[in-house]
Amino acid sequence: MSRTGVSDPAGHCPVTGGARSPLEGASLTEPRNIAHPHEFYRRMRTLDPVYFDEKLGMYLVSRYEDIWTVLKDPVTFSFKKGYEDTYANGHFEEFRRLLERDGQGFFPDVIMEDPPAHTRVRRLTEKAFTAHRVATLEPRISEIAVDLIEGMVRRSEEGEVVDGVTDFAASFTIKVICEQLGIRHFQSENIQRWSLAYVAQISRMQDREMMIENARQVCELQNFIIKEMKAREQEPREDMISDIVHAQLEDGTTLTFKEAVSIIRALIIGGNETTATALSNLLLLLATRPEIAARLRISADDDRQLTRFVEELLRLAPPSRALSRTTTREVELGGKRMPKGTQMLLVFESGNDDETEFACPREFDPERKNLAKHVSFGGGVHRCIGSSLARMEIKVAARELARRVGDIRLTIPPEEVQYLQTVATHSIKALPLRAFRRS
Repeated sequence: MSRTGVSDPAGHCPVTGGARSPLEGASLTEPRNIAHPHEFYRRMRTLDPVYFDEKLGMYLVSRYEDIWTVLKDPVTFSFKKGYEDTYANGHFEEFRRLLERDGQGFFPDVIMEDPPAHTRVRRLTEKAFTAHRVATLEPRISEIAVDLIEGMVRRSEEGEVVDGVTDFAASFTIKVICEQLGIRHFQSENIQRWSLAYVAQISRMQDREMMIENARQVCELQNFIIKEMKAREQEPREDMISDIVHAQLEDGTTLTFKEAVSIIRALIIGGNETTATALSNLLLLLATRPEIAARLRISADDDRQLTRFVEELLRLAPPSRALSRTTTREVELGGKRMPKGTQMLLVFESGNDDETEFACPREFDPERKNLAKHVSFGGGVHRCIGSSLARMEIKVAARELARRVGDIRLTIPPEEVQYLQTVATHSIKALPLRAFRRS
């Protein structure tokens, strides 16, 4: 018997889901749950907190405490296996062949490794995102934000509709991460397209035709990365790609070519896509929830208040929806017994919405006492490496929006905002709006 009082037969098969859930076959993949999932999450937490989603073929872990049980045990709940089991949604071997044929190779994601292999490369990448180093980037990040915001305002005042996703959120994060990597010549629309194609591999919702097109985009990304790497091999610069190509690890070894490609690829994608999602969510909230816009205006010039604003934004509208794990042994979670090899999704967005952990979770309250307990960046050994940079980018963008923009108006009804079909992130496809200068 689970904590909620819903019985679950021991030893049910994770492929079929066993006894029928009181959620009656509901799925995270349904369009209404992709776009507006919070009622679905609430029902899961109440009725079936470790719920087998038949369409996904995975358990959805929805309660905060169960999510943390998994995060604290990376041996039993393997990130590496979870990632591999989700990858390419049943088309993995064909995806691999396409990358080997047209993208110079298939390069496994080394940052997704489990310990101790994970520790070897994590220490290297952590050096790029220390609090001190990120703090030194703030003036340049501010310049990028101001330039893009002024462009949005100017075009809006000329009567043009801008896209908050491509014209601000994605452009901003792509420029920041490309500058850090040392990529001097790039097109934002290409980076954005490649990033979405890569994230689609863990969307759990692409068919074979989509996989083939996304594989083509990933090949373009890898060819782009390898060209940059070869240039640094010949002529090192003061940038992150040079650091990775010529890195000496703590154990005295160097990165293999495959490891270096995968790390740079992860930095490009992780350094822009999820943070762009957070900034798109910010724009939508400012346009549709006047109490949040008012709160930002009074917080913008107070560093403490602005920091708390960003943390509550991350809790309320996290950039990552869910990430996968696979069990390496039989284990009980949330009152259910799971065999070895059970696939699950940790639904961080639901954990952040758990009313047993966060009072009145749909309210925006930067003064809540447990503000920093959200799981928007995961937790444990696989906590997001770039979280300090993401926080800085969101903080700078929020501050400059408050200082320069007095009114953001959607040009479509809020209910017509569309979202990418993925379980990995809660990403807005496009956000048509006009932004008007603060008087």
